[in-house]
Amino acid sequence: MQNEPNQIHVIGIDTSSVKSFFEAKEKQIFKAARIAAPQRILDSFKMWLKDKNVKNNMEFVSTDKLNDFINLLKKEDKKTIIFSGGDPLWFGIGRLLIQNFPLSKLYFEPAPTSFQLAFSRLGKPWQDTQWISLHGRDQIAFEKIIKKLPSSLVVLTDSNKGGAKEVYKLLHSLELEKKYEFWTFERLGYKNERIKKINAINDFPIDLDPLHLVILFEKLEPLKKPEELPLFGINDSIFLQNSDCPGLMTKKEVRVQLLSELNLPREGVIWDIGSGVGSIGLEALRISPNMRLVSVDKRIGSKNIIEENAKRLGVIPSLIIEDEILNVFKEHKITDSLSSPDRVIIGGGGSYLHLIIEEVLKRINSCSILIIPLISLKSLSKLESLLRNKVKKLSISQHQSYRGVSIGDDIRLSPLNPVFILKGELL
Repeated sequence: MQNEPNQIHVIGIDTSSVKSFFEAKEKQIFKAARIAAPQRILDSFKMWLKDKNVKNNMEFVSTDKLNDFINLLKKEDKKTIIFSGGDPLWFGIGRLLIQNFPLSKLYFEPAPTSFQLAFSRLGKPWQDTQWISLHGRDQIAFEKIIKKLPSSLVVLTDSNKGGAKEVYKLLHSLELEKKYEFWTFERLGYKNERIKKINAINDFPIDLDPLHLVILFEKLEPLKKPEELPLFGINDSIFLQNSDCPGLMTKKEVRVQLLSELNLPREGVIWDIGSGVGSIGLEALRISPNMRLVSVDKRIGSKNIIEENAKRLGVIPSLIIEDEILNVFKEHKITDSLSSPDRVIIGGGGSYLHLIIEEVLKRINSCSILIIPLISLKSLSKLESLLRNKVKKLSISQHQSYRGVSIGDDIRLSPLNPVFILKGELL
């Protein structure tokens, strides 16, 4: 501990053992002129003093109204000890103190955070978990992180916005409530702490304490059998996705539109270029099971993911290639029986997209359909010029979908990225 005469000493406290904690810090405590803490910790401290029969002239100040407390510290310069739950520098009072006082006047001693205590109660490692605070934040921040499908997520809830119930409703809106175990942790470290697994909205206790957090754990539920899935318009959560970029796949609303635009025949060959997790081509096989599918994607590991998703959907692609499509054409990796497609969908391609289209047009059947979904207006204009004189019919459409997301007792519409569909028909 530094020797500043009027130092502000911030001590993190694990409330599961307050008496032994205060005993261990006794020498430091009795040197202070002022003791500050949230009221719940302040009450425990006063009880400890009473049990020890200690008389003192220390000033007791609640930190529950932080702005008032900071103004008091600035106005009355006294040697102060501040008790803070867990680590004061992790969503605690530490940030506010650093903003208002020089570091030379501050000294911090952390204790385990609330989420560390939560993981310890369940006996789970936490080194790979992600976390987010909803205090004073828009729900979009939660949407962005949960759509990446973390294996576990700590959510510091805002009781003024519904707390844990808000999080549960958001999960339901995003069709992810079945993908995660939902746990609430109340008053961690206190004698009346409560830990509860929530399986439905009615499982929430009526007296849910404002002092709570939520942890979501990914669960491995038995996969649905292919025959239990809809013919098409399959939920995004059914597909296995890339662990390093989860959520980066064609969303259900767009897949449905693309499959409609393809006007799938009963038989023939379909190429899915830049297929990602394989969702579009695989759903096409469910609609037209006699078609033969060639999936091509350059991402390492994509073949394994597409094979797994094929099993989940109960279909069998004819060929899956993990390579750049221009290399595939150059090295003749597509067999003769599959080399003349009746339907082609091209996703991705980047700056080489125009070259890919030119190569596809050399191989495509004379009565085929080519579909290119795009998110860039600049690309749309360039490719429209390229295709205009090479197909019999060219059409462009734009599609914008929204998903309802709970916001308190109401619903707001959360937009998906708009998609342009460039369709060339050689019919």
